[in-house]
Amino acid sequence: MCTRFYIDVSNEEYRELTEGLDRSVLMERFRMKGPAKLVRDGEVFPTDIVGVLAPNPKGEPRIYPMRFGFRMPQDARPLLNARVESADMKPSFRDAWKSRRCAVPASCYFEWEHFRDPETGKIRTGSKYLIQPSGASLTWLLGLYRIENGLPEFVILTREPSKELSRIHDRMPLILPEQFVRAWVRPDADPHAFMGEALTDMYMEKCSAPV
Repeated sequence: MCTRFYIDVSNEEYRELTEGLDRSVLMERFRMKGPAKLVRDGEVFPTDIVGVLAPNPKGEPRIYPMRFGFRMPQDARPLLNARVESADMKPSFRDAWKSRRCAVPASCYFEWEHFRDPETGKIRTGSKYLIQPSGASLTWLLGLYRIENGLPEFVILTREPSKELSRIHDRMPLILPEQFVRAWVRPDADPHAFMGEALTDMYMEKCSAPV
């Protein structure tokens, strides 16, 4: 599933989208709660803060800093992904599915090849792949967000993979073409109406060194 992605700040569109976020009031609130750094370049890990498209109080799309992952009690690992097939029914996600949808601009995401060991029968992890929509300047990863202790955090939605991607993993992120992204985050939109627009034609490249 999608637990890491990559941002290239040299991308002019991305740079314009996130300009000024580090000086925003919301980033100051993050810093008041403890060490907090906005990631605008490089690989993004769980609990990092990145720019995310979400509706403002008027329902208009704006970029906000958000933390990657829904934090859980008792120091459990954060929730990073939500299955699109069941997000509208799971207690952790159903309210966000209805009216708190977001989209994460990135250059690409990473996935690790999963295969069954022929000797033990156990699932093992293999090569790391860079994946992005064919011909797109940005990869818009669709997600859900919530507000916890006054600060926003998000998860990335996943779906069944395309035939090609199924060779390495049984899930892939839900990704929309850019022309549908702003409509997706509107609180009054029907999220089911966008499922037929999801992108599946992906460019894949094996990373030179697994990380």
